[in-house]
Amino acid sequence: MEEQAKLVEVKDLVQKFLLKRVLDGISFNLLSGEALGIFGLRGSGKTALLHILAGVERFSSGQVEVLGCDIRKDQSFKQGIGLVTQEPSLFQDLNVLENLDFIASLKNAGPPDIERVILQLELKDYLRYPVNSLEAGVYQRLSLACAILNSPRLLILDEVIKDIDIYSRHLILQGLEPFLASGGGVICGFSNIEMSAYFNHVAWLEKRQMEILSSGEARDKWIQLLESFKKPGDWDAE
Repeated sequence: MEEQAKLVEVKDLVQKFLLKRVLDGISFNLLSGEALGIFGLRGSGKTALLHILAGVERFSSGQVEVLGCDIRKDQSFKQGIGLVTQEPSLFQDLNVLENLDFIASLKNAGPPDIERVILQLELKDYLRYPVNSLEAGVYQRLSLACAILNSPRLLILDEVIKDIDIYSRHLILQGLEPFLASGGGVICGFSNIEMSAYFNHVAWLEKRQMEILSSGEARDKWIQLLESFKKPGDWDAE
């Protein structure tokens, strides 16, 4: 059996905002072929952690290695990751095909790669649509298509299927299966506990700490959390 490569290694990560610790002593690994879901309540630091892993946000202390690179010293790891954030990141005034063409040129991807992602995420009928006219589900399918154009080794996704139609959700989750089977890794922030079933492990962020759980353990903890609150407004997810 081929040994799994270590794609991400985090040791004693600390992140502060205005002297307040948001993440405190976070440690975990991600191996090739694994999908890790990161779940946290609002303000838990989930998005901050994903931004740190993607190299778009600095951290206060600790050690973070992504694709073998110490991300404080070596930014070359960014060439091997695909990122989908909650914030709009596509070119709104271009159409779908123009976005794919332009981002492919930035990632040294070619026409076969564009054809592959169009087929995989069923974007053919939308190629001439301006991005600013797309429904949320199609927009997220295009975002993922752009992220995997150059066949990255690691995908970092933040709420990639939140508030989108069922079919787009199916296509996105289905599209992750061959990526993982080929040795890629996925780290995905999520707030719908039902998504925990799609991950090898769930990293539960609470009170600045992280606990690694199975999907079943995460669901059980969510039920316990709901029962402990008196008002629904107290448990809005991030």
